[in-house]
Amino acid sequence: MKSHLFDKSKNRPAGAPRSHSILLIDDDEAMVEVLSYRLTQQGFRVLHAETGSEGLVVAHEQHPAAVVLDLRLPDTDGLTVCQRMADDPETAAIPVIILSAMERPDIIRRSRAAGCQYFVRKPYDPNALLLLIESAIGESRHWEMV
Repeated sequence: MKSHLFDKSKNRPAGAPRSHSILLIDDDEAMVEVLSYRLTQQGFRVLHAETGSEGLVVAHEQHPAAVVLDLRLPDTDGLTVCQRMADDPETAAIPVIILSAMERPDIIRRSRAAGCQYFVRKPYDPNALLLLIESAIGESRHWEMV
């Protein structure tokens, strides 16, 4: 298993609180590096898996606050990963944001049916993605308190 942990939270601004972990499931190294950097600058702890099967293991063991998931993975598709997370009581409450360049007309509907909370099309606005991550975390925390 080739999971990675980018824990650069010590680089966050002084006084910024330690934040939640975000799991990136994507095999595009350049995208992961850029997004990891942006997230760590915002105080997030970033976990990474290159394949769907690795991502499921990391999600199950680490319980991240949110998952950013690509649809095209080397071993499976992101919809299958999303559905497996939704079906597993250990990971069902973790919000999933699909980040994909896929253009099929039914992909957003299929993503929602598989359990994703948000669908973001590549190329994406990094600031908008950060807001969606924060929103997803806030909504999942609300349901944990109810």
